[in-house]
Amino acid sequence: MSHSRASTIAAGLGLLIAGYPFACEWEPRPDAVIVADIIRADYEADLPLLLLLYHELPEPAGTAPEASRVRYWRGFARWRRAINGLNDGAPVAQMLEDLQIASREFEAALSIAPGFVDARAGLLSSLGTQLFLLNGDTVRMQPIVERVRPMMSALRSKPQDNPRMLWVLGQAEWRTPSGWPRKRVLAHQERVIASYLRALELARAQEIPSRDDLEPRWGEPELLMNLAWSNLNKVTADLSAAERNAREALRLVPNWHYVRDILLPQILAAKYESSQRAIAGAPGRD
Repeated sequence: MSHSRASTIAAGLGLLIAGYPFACEWEPRPDAVIVADIIRADYEADLPLLLLLYHELPEPAGTAPEASRVRYWRGFARWRRAINGLNDGAPVAQMLEDLQIASREFEAALSIAPGFVDARAGLLSSLGTQLFLLNGDTVRMQPIVERVRPMMSALRSKPQDNPRMLWVLGQAEWRTPSGWPRKRVLAHQERVIASYLRALELARAQEIPSRDDLEPRWGEPELLMNLAWSNLNKVTADLSAAERNAREALRLVPNWHYVRDILLPQILAAKYESSQRAIAGAPGRD
């Protein structure tokens, strides 16, 4: 979303808070319209706007199925605000607050709809990212570890067919113990990549959502992004595949800040380094 649209929303919220006479006549925007703006602000890494949209999306009352979806998107806004903050150097305290609020929203969605897999995926990622940010603070990490461990065990015990859950699980599974031999690490990484490819097929087979549909159906660009990152970072990098995946993700979402401004330049820099090594007669990465 553009800066001007963010300013308009901010101004409107400010007038409402200030109690201007016409504030009571302000028409709330439909939830689905706000959700579409949340998704766009996520791709554009617009952290202030993600916070505004979280507050604009009304906190639902009751336990109707639709309430679980609204809770999910409120959690999504704060979760993705933290993830984008990781890429752009946001304060750790801010990201932890976002992730804690996201976790509560996802838990609220699950209390209404216990079988809501997308809310569970968001919760798992929010908790896992908190562990990453706490960076060895074992006292604060321990209660989160105790929550994550049974979740991971339950998820590993049965096949998953939700592309967003597979996306989250792949990120959680990527890391390997430092003592593993190179061949074993590569085999493990290839299994994660194979899981992403399966998830990509599932994402592409999803129905196109209607204008007022609050069901999560994102995933195809995100899986392409993770394939690009994985092909760049595996122990035997496939830089051609990484570039192809990144450009395909950008074809779907041309305004994606992370892929356009961070990941693709990293891939192109690695390809240049590889070509220079080849010219010098040294082994390259691709």
